[in-house]
Amino acid sequence: MSDPFYITTAIHYPNGRPHIGHAYEMIAADAIARFQRQAGRDVFFQTGTDEHGLKMVKTARDRGVEVRALADEMSGYFRDMANALNISCNRFIRTVEPQHYAASQAIWAAMRDAGDLYLDRYEGWYSVRDEAFYEEKELTDGEGGVRLSPQGTPVEWTAEETWFFRLSKYQQPLLDFYAAYPDFIQPESRRNEVLRFVEGGLTDLSVSRTSFDWGVPVPDSPGHVMYVWVDALTNYLTGTGYPDTPNRYWPAALHLIGKDIVRFHAVYWPAFLMSAKLPLPQTVFGHGFLLNRGEKMSKSTGNVVDPMQLAELYGVDALRYFLLRDISFGNDGTFSDEAIVTRANSDLANSFGNLAQRTLSFIAKNLEGALPDAGRGDPADAELLATVGDAIDAFRSNFANLQFGQGLEAWMRGVFACNQYIDVQAPWALRKTDPARMHAVLGTLVRAIRDLAIAIEPVVPASAATLLGQLDQAGKGHDAIGDHGWYAAAQAAGFRIAPPTPIFPRLTIAETEPA
Repeated sequence: MSDPFYITTAIHYPNGRPHIGHAYEMIAADAIARFQRQAGRDVFFQTGTDEHGLKMVKTARDRGVEVRALADEMSGYFRDMANALNISCNRFIRTVEPQHYAASQAIWAAMRDAGDLYLDRYEGWYSVRDEAFYEEKELTDGEGGVRLSPQGTPVEWTAEETWFFRLSKYQQPLLDFYAAYPDFIQPESRRNEVLRFVEGGLTDLSVSRTSFDWGVPVPDSPGHVMYVWVDALTNYLTGTGYPDTPNRYWPAALHLIGKDIVRFHAVYWPAFLMSAKLPLPQTVFGHGFLLNRGEKMSKSTGNVVDPMQLAELYGVDALRYFLLRDISFGNDGTFSDEAIVTRANSDLANSFGNLAQRTLSFIAKNLEGALPDAGRGDPADAELLATVGDAIDAFRSNFANLQFGQGLEAWMRGVFACNQYIDVQAPWALRKTDPARMHAVLGTLVRAIRDLAIAIEPVVPASAATLLGQLDQAGKGHDAIGDHGWYAAAQAAGFRIAPPTPIFPRLTIAETEPA
């Protein structure tokens, strides 16, 4: 069997509709999953919704609905977004599933059996919006004397009986683990933040609540439900069949999350797993935030962007390409309508799309769609294929390291080389002066375009599949790139290219305004 690769997004909190930040994380994870599948890995990709906690209770109360009804409705919006954005997840998980309750109670029992849970009374600061506990030293004063968390969210004083997890016991084991596996937390800036937090000292963590009942019940402890982050983090195990089914996908290769929840994934989660005597994930990557024209999005300012509308206006693949091309992954990034349109037109419509369209159209019109006889070449042909191969190699290397922008920049070098080649070789002129040379040029271009389309498919899957389908080359993996035996076989089989339709339409702001 091929090497397993388990990738997860954070499960999204559905107390409101999805925004562009949720879409960004899903798209990035999807591109990674598709890239790894192309490489021959046995990929399991999970996303979903985190539906318990006090925030959900309060939102349902404010709306005058049952909390389960709210969860069902809101989770549906996230599933709809995943479908609309062509997200190839293997599992969309919900924390209200019976299987997840069983998994959460199983890891609780394992931590209890390890002697890491004890009953006491909690008094301290809690942020409902973050679903997080904070120490006094982490807080700041806001307007009107309101105490604020490090995320700038209001905190409230909470006092109740609670189960505690002996997080302090795992301070040194965590530091030892970080030292042994320096790539566990990425990027480096997130790793440094976590190191400072853990080195500053860990206190035991409250892991149950009694003030509400919307959550996973604590085993053998009536009136207690699990702290939402205990059951939320356990979703990654639930997807593998834990605790009943041994699964080849654990430990996860990559937890892809927002930078604001790195602490939960890089401190609490590995400590829980250590306690339960389970393997730890390989990498936790905390990406940055998306800013709307440079400003942080919030409901209060009214600048939250609906990803479904963006996808409808600009096209799913254009949106996917922009987010991965223009946002430096791991850092905050800004977007605007103008930026999306400019990037999509420049790279996709004008460069790659136009290259493919004029090449395939020329063949369909002048050769009745028959693949050109590429027998009489010259050094320029081999040089182009080598340049494209190098560009794709650089693309794949960067992509494997989650450097999407650099990878797509490298891929564009191959596209630019093809456009320069076709302009210099001018097959439209060769059609009259040197038909044999025209065939060689067109054959070289077809092979280069096919390889570039295979490489870019994880980013723009629908568009690349359409282009590859025109060449009868859909569904090819990394090992097909640079292997041009397909060309002679297609020629021998009499394959013909039908008149193509444009794959990347040119966008304008005026045309993309909603009606």
